[in-house]
Amino acid sequence: MMRTGVAELPLHTGHVPHWLALRMKRLAEIVLKILIEEYGTKGALERISDPIWFQAFNNLIGMDWDSSGSTTVTTGILKEVLNKLDLGIRVAGGKGGKSRKTPDELRMIAKEFDIDPEEYIRKSRLVAKVDSVALQAGYQLYHHTFFVDKEGNWAVVQQGMNEREKLARRYHWFNADELVDPHKGIAGVKRDFALNTVDKDSKEIQKTLIDLAQEGKKVVRDLETIKAMTKGYIVFYKPRDVDVVKVVRRYESLGKIELNIRALEFVKEMAVEDYESFLLIKGLGPGTLRGLALVAELIYDVKPSWRDPVTHPIDPFKFAYAVGGKDRIPFRVEKGTYDDLIEFLSRLSETGNREILKRVKRITENWRFPEEEKVPTF
Repeated sequence: MMRTGVAELPLHTGHVPHWLALRMKRLAEIVLKILIEEYGTKGALERISDPIWFQAFNNLIGMDWDSSGSTTVTTGILKEVLNKLDLGIRVAGGKGGKSRKTPDELRMIAKEFDIDPEEYIRKSRLVAKVDSVALQAGYQLYHHTFFVDKEGNWAVVQQGMNEREKLARRYHWFNADELVDPHKGIAGVKRDFALNTVDKDSKEIQKTLIDLAQEGKKVVRDLETIKAMTKGYIVFYKPRDVDVVKVVRRYESLGKIELNIRALEFVKEMAVEDYESFLLIKGLGPGTLRGLALVAELIYDVKPSWRDPVTHPIDPFKFAYAVGGKDRIPFRVEKGTYDDLIEFLSRLSETGNREILKRVKRITENWRFPEEEKVPTF
């Protein structure tokens, strides 16, 4: 049962009809032009990286208010529009196979904007590694979109899926410069716990993970000792008064616990000292990090955070009343009404008259929709 007032981003199938997609792109063009004229490219990226603004924009153009397509469709439209227009922002990446083209696309963007491509390629890889390895809540990334402006500001909107629960989770980033609470926001269902090595108090666990990785075979033996304990074997070492089985099950609930020895060798060979470089080691996946964190907690009493950093159980449903929703919630999209809105905003954009929009905002900002009209889409 979906909680009232919260967009939980269930996984949806289906597609946007061609006639609606064309109008979405046209409306997006107008909104982005006005947005950048008012706030500049940095201000636009700050808003795209805000989960509530992003969801409101999604609702405004007529996409489902509560589905995983809020991310994939909306970022796809943003990418097409921003890469076509000369507004000072370019976009790389996308869903599935498109995400793997991000480095090549960033090189093209960097050449156009005269910025260092490798810096942004590294940021792109690091952001993806954080939300698939450093932060684990049962979601597998399948979508990664990287935004960058001519001044070098950047934002990322990426999404993971939990196939078992049929839910998605969206991660928003903006100009993050360190791996301590780095997200601008995370939209989704808050869990009771998540393995979080980028929490605000994670400096100690980050250092311990790097140190453990460099111990190679010793950390493998420690992990085998822990596994023996869970099977009831008597071993020469027992951690403090700790329920070992309970701790291990918490880690195993997120997936297999396995150490990639080659990745650990890379950490030692490269003399890795900072957490960014550690995460970017080839072969360092979620299972290996779980193994290292488990050893850190049970053998060395250095615990990771289990705080789920979801920040936004979002509810900008009122914006769906602009043109309606693709799945007819709160009402079906009418082509004529949509075209009238596009024409109205086009005139405002051409004349540069923003006062009308400000008056409309004052009139509507306190308006509340009927709660019974907000129902899940399918």
